[in-house]
Amino acid sequence: MGRPAQSLGCYIYGVVPADVEVDPETTGVGDPPARVRPVRHGKIAALVSDIDLGRRLGTPQDLFAHEHLLDATAAAEVPVLPIRFGAVLATSDAVVEEFLAPYHDEFDDALTELEGCAQYVIKGRYVEEVVLEEILRDNPEAARLREEIRDLPEDAARTLRIELGETINESVMAKREADTAALWQGVEPVSVMTAVRPPSHELDAVHLALLVETDRQDELEQLVEKIGQEWVERVKLRLLGPMAPYDFVVSQEQGAG
Repeated sequence: MGRPAQSLGCYIYGVVPADVEVDPETTGVGDPPARVRPVRHGKIAALVSDIDLGRRLGTPQDLFAHEHLLDATAAAEVPVLPIRFGAVLATSDAVVEEFLAPYHDEFDDALTELEGCAQYVIKGRYVEEVVLEEILRDNPEAARLREEIRDLPEDAARTLRIELGETINESVMAKREADTAALWQGVEPVSVMTAVRPPSHELDAVHLALLVETDRQDELEQLVEKIGQEWVERVKLRLLGPMAPYDFVVSQEQGAG
């Protein structure tokens, strides 16, 4: 027998133009993964799939499925407004009445602005030994502390090690700020909008999100490659995308209750 209808809800991934067609084989969150379908209203549609209301969300597979669907949509050059992970409403009618209808014009305007664009992320991490050498060369206080530590027993050097660690962290932060500004300037010619992301690691050099016209992806790749070659000894750069514009969508309704 099939599952009782009342045990199912509508899981919402994002908002797209109403004329978008969804491949009937597309799946999303669930175990087994559920088919994704559009729920249309006016000029917009929500990408949804059935979800067992008794199943807990939040596994790595769920998170991956959510992001994969949104990023694949963006990679297909479809404007998409990503909705936060875990947004569920009771029925398709509720998706229209509580989610799409109240924010129709806002969503439609945002999709128009995103037409032809996708997000890309540039991540760079310092080569540890190289950046430490730079700091010790350029920061006399750090060099002094390291010399003092060399001549002291482990216990006696504990306070100085803490001080050296703080000095190095401050220097890394200053380098990160300068390198982020340089990268921003370097990719500005192809960027519609740019957002600085917080570092995800203590040795992160840069972490930038860019909104870029998809037909300029080749130009972006060339610029990142050029900067990567200039920084090759000290920073390892990666370009990620295209992906959904997570960093550039600010809406009244980023999810459903």
